[in-house]
Amino acid sequence: MEKQPRLLASQLFLKNSVFEVLLNGVLLTWKEIPANKKVISGSIHHPLKVGTSHSVSVSEILAVRELHVDGGTKDDGRWQKMSQKLTEAYPYAFTVSYVERARQHRWRCSDVTFHCSEWALCQQWVQTIREQLTALTSRPKHLLVYINPYGGKQQGKCIYEQKVAPLFACASISTDVIVTEHANHARDHLKTEAELKKYDGVVCVGGDGMFSEIVHGLVSRTQRDNGVDQNSPEEKLVPCTLRIGIIPAGSTDCICYATVGINDPVTSALHVIVGDSQPMDVCSVHHNNTFLRYSVSLLGYGFYGDVLADSERKRWMGPARYDFSGFKKFLTHHHYEGAVSFLPATDTLGTPRDKTRCRAGCFICQHDGQLYSGDSQEESKTAPDVSDREYEVGWGVVRGKFLAINAASMSCACPRSPKGLSPAAHLADGTTDLILVRKCSRFNFLRHLLRHTSKDDQFDMTFVEVHRVRRFRFTPRHCQNDSELDLRENGKQLFSQICRDHPACSSAYSSWNCDGEILPHAAIEVGVHCQLIKLFARGIEEQPLFEDLANPPCAL
Repeated sequence: MEKQPRLLASQLFLKNSVFEVLLNGVLLTWKEIPANKKVISGSIHHPLKVGTSHSVSVSEILAVRELHVDGGTKDDGRWQKMSQKLTEAYPYAFTVSYVERARQHRWRCSDVTFHCSEWALCQQWVQTIREQLTALTSRPKHLLVYINPYGGKQQGKCIYEQKVAPLFACASISTDVIVTEHANHARDHLKTEAELKKYDGVVCVGGDGMFSEIVHGLVSRTQRDNGVDQNSPEEKLVPCTLRIGIIPAGSTDCICYATVGINDPVTSALHVIVGDSQPMDVCSVHHNNTFLRYSVSLLGYGFYGDVLADSERKRWMGPARYDFSGFKKFLTHHHYEGAVSFLPATDTLGTPRDKTRCRAGCFICQHDGQLYSGDSQEESKTAPDVSDREYEVGWGVVRGKFLAINAASMSCACPRSPKGLSPAAHLADGTTDLILVRKCSRFNFLRHLLRHTSKDDQFDMTFVEVHRVRRFRFTPRHCQNDSELDLRENGKQLFSQICRDHPACSSAYSSWNCDGEILPHAAIEVGVHCQLIKLFARGIEEQPLFEDLANPPCAL
């Protein structure tokens, strides 16, 4: 790494000690000077024995402000008395607010206050640091914020006002706040009314449902402004320019957990302030050349679709409805018959079982998951011929009876399932992991579900197969065109008629769970659009072993 030129270097007073403070274009560093060291005027002499040393990346400094010294200084929430003699010797001070890392990917805001002997020196430090922060063009200055006051425990507005707004104010970020009044309020406002050119990003305060609204509003607005027909499955969608921030305040916050590593409002707000950018794939879902929805995490037919459909009728139970519906559907043990056709992503760098986790700075996502050699169609044609599997013109077809058909565009990890449905799925490689769980016994299906919470390979079962794909289609049995299948209105009557016409059919029709929303059709076509949106995030950071020893607290 090229050595950065020094911008400022001074001896400043901090917490009853003199520190050598150094600023360059990358780091702000302060190092304690031992008490027996002689201070040499006009230069900084590095001792052989140094005291406590701290470094903060300039990109993670939130703000700097002057402090009026009046006999005390506020540092990390604690008032510390300074002697009258020291106050007179160092009458000027400035405070630097910065990101400090804690356990389990949590970030928090810490302050350090330096005392100067001269006003001009204090001004020079404040001005230089502010110039460095202004040069960070990736940081947002004006944000559009949507707050869902009804999601989760109905704490969205309180969370924003108490935990997030003060941080935005500290970082001099201006905001326009809209408290949503009904479902799809944010989506419709973004699609039609919002003056997007005014903003550097959009922030949603809520759960995955609120995030889905923002995605649908932004993506639809972008396609409309660029003349793209969303109803065509073959259309290449135009990426959104505005980044999206997620402040978790819902009952489920899987997107936030998978992109930051923790569901913590302060951590997410700090990622927004420092201007992080994490690209993310988006799946478009169509039925008969008609656009249905976008998906960023999970598309689930069968078990997960049934659980969602049943839980929607039990919202009065709160979050416990998912456990109740899951247990109920596990006992029901329905299977679903149909055909899944898919375009394998055989030219990618990773596979669903390679145990490579998508982390901050992911190499695979940086290269859009692409290899520089190989022909995916030829590889698909040479796949082994199996009785219930076909390969034609690069597409694979699997027919059979399934307990679940899932497409995971990310790991789908959450606090209850730290590994998720597909631990090696990537956020921005242009693929989704298609997981097919064939009909099996209840005991084997329970083994499969329990694998989501263990360290074992959850795909290492004879009735489970997984494919990394770029597109896929599903057609339920006896509904080749699915034009008559409207699960919300006519599903039960149609299923009864089908069973009378086809006595050999012993399966039921399910619903698709699309990021927590029920789709009205079972026959769908899904395509992955690589890096269609960007978040104020950086992916989950790798934390070193014994992080407490490697990264001692920096707050002074």
